Amino acid sequence: MTAKLRPDAKIVVGAFLASGTVHLVKPDVFAPLMPSWVPAHREVIVASGVAELLCAVGLLVPGTRRAAGVASAGLLLGVFPGNVKMAVDALHGSNRTLQAVALARLPLQLPLIRGAWRAGRG
Repeated sequence: MTAKLRPDAKIVVGAFLASGTVHLVKPDVFAPLMPSWVPAHREVIVASGVAELLCAVGLLVPGTRRAAGVASAGLLLGVFPGNVKMAVDALHGSNRTLQAVALARLPLQLPLIRGAWRAGRG
C-alpha cells in the first residue's frame, strides 16, 4: 500500500495523521489560530482535520497519490494564515518559548508544502 512513498511524503502523512486526529478529538486546541475573518471556526477546524486525514490516506495509496499531493499542498497553503496568526499573537505575549516555536513553524511550512507536492509526483 505504501510502495515507493518518498521520505518527505512519510513526514507529511505522519503530520497529517497526528494533526487531523487532534482536530477531531480536541478542536479547541486550534481555535486560537483561527483568523477572525474565517467564518464558522469550529466547523472549519473539524473540516480541515477531516481533509488532513483524507490527504494522509490518499498519499498512502499509489492510485490517489498524485491528487492527494496536490490537495495536501493546497491544504497546507490554506492553513498558513493560521500559522501566521499564531506567530503574530505569540510576539504580542511574553512567552519566549511560544514565540520561538511559533516563528519556527513558519519556514517549516515550506518543506512540508514541497514534500506534499513532491509526494504526488513520485
